Amino acid sequence: MKAENYGKVAVLMGGPSAEREVSLKSGAAVLAALKRRGVDAHGMDAARDVLRKLEDGRFDRVFIALHGRLGEDGVIQGALEVLGLPYTGSGVLASALGMDKLRCKQLWQSVGVRTPDYLVLEPRTDPAVVGKRLGFPLVIKPSREGSSIGVSKVDALENFAPARELAARYDDTVLAECFIRGAEITASILGDRELPLIRIETPRAFYDYAAKYDDDRTRYLCPAGLTAEREAEIKRLARLTFDSLGCRGWGRVDFMVDEQGVPYVLEVNTVPGMTDHSLVPMAARAAGIDFDELCLLILEASTATERARHAPGAVGGAKHGAR
Repeated sequence: MKAENYGKVAVLMGGPSAEREVSLKSGAAVLAALKRRGVDAHGMDAARDVLRKLEDGRFDRVFIALHGRLGEDGVIQGALEVLGLPYTGSGVLASALGMDKLRCKQLWQSVGVRTPDYLVLEPRTDPAVVGKRLGFPLVIKPSREGSSIGVSKVDALENFAPARELAARYDDTVLAECFIRGAEITASILGDRELPLIRIETPRAFYDYAAKYDDDRTRYLCPAGLTAEREAEIKRLARLTFDSLGCRGWGRVDFMVDEQGVPYVLEVNTVPGMTDHSLVPMAARAAGIDFDELCLLILEASTATERARHAPGAVGGAKHGAR
C-alpha cells in the first residue's frame, strides 16, 4: 500500500498511565519510522482533549502506541470506534481482557490454556493460607497493570504484606501467583504469523521493570535455544492464547517454561513496546523485517479492520474525517 493511501495518521502516545514514559519512547520510535516511509504521521500525547484533537485534525486512522490504562485496556479503542476512526491492534473487548490478568486466567482455564495457579487477595486474606496453597516463592501483582509495575517476588511470609501493599497502589484487584522456575519466553504475533521466539535471561530476581528498561545485563536470545518441536508447540499455544481473547493485528504472549519443559502463559500484551530495543521489533528483525517495515505492517492491518467494518452487512457508518 502506498504511503499516501494511509491518509493522515495520528500516533497516540504518552497518556496518564503508569507506563507513560515507556509509551512516549514507543510512540516517538513509531512516528519516526512512519515518517521515514513517507506516511503523513503526527505524534499526539493522549491528554484529556485527545478526542477533540483527533476530530479537529481530521485524521484518517490512528496508530496506538499507548501502554497501560486508558490506552491498552479498551478505553481509547471504544472512543475511536465511536469516532469511526480505524486503529491498530486489538478491539475493545480483547484489549479490556488482555489488560485484566484475573479475567484472562479465568478465560484461559475454560479453554485449556495452562497458566500459573493463583489466588485473589482480599484485605483479610491470611498470608499463611496463600503460602500453603501456592508455596514460596510466589508472585504478587496488580491485576490491571503492565511493564511489571507493582509486581513483587515474595520469598518468605514476612515479605508478603509489603508486596500486597505495593500491588494495591496500582489496582484494587491483587493476585498471588505460583512462581514458575524456568525460562522466560516471549512469542510475538504479527497478523497471521508467529515470529521467532525470544528467551529472556536476567540476573535479577525476576524480569521486573528494572530488568526490562534499566539493567543492561538482561540478555535476549533469539533463537531461543529450543528444539524445533518445542518452539512449534509454544507458537501454537501463543496463537491459541491470542485468539482466545479475540485479539487482532499484532501483540505478544509471555510464557514461563518450567524445568520440565512445560509452558505456562503469563499474559498477553495487546500494545507491546515499540522501541528499537523492544521484544516485538527484535523478533521481527530475526524474521527479516526491519523496524520501519514492521510499523507499516501494523498500520496496514488497520486498513483491513476498516474494510471489514464497511463490508456489506457490517455495523457502523462512514469513517469520520474522510477527505
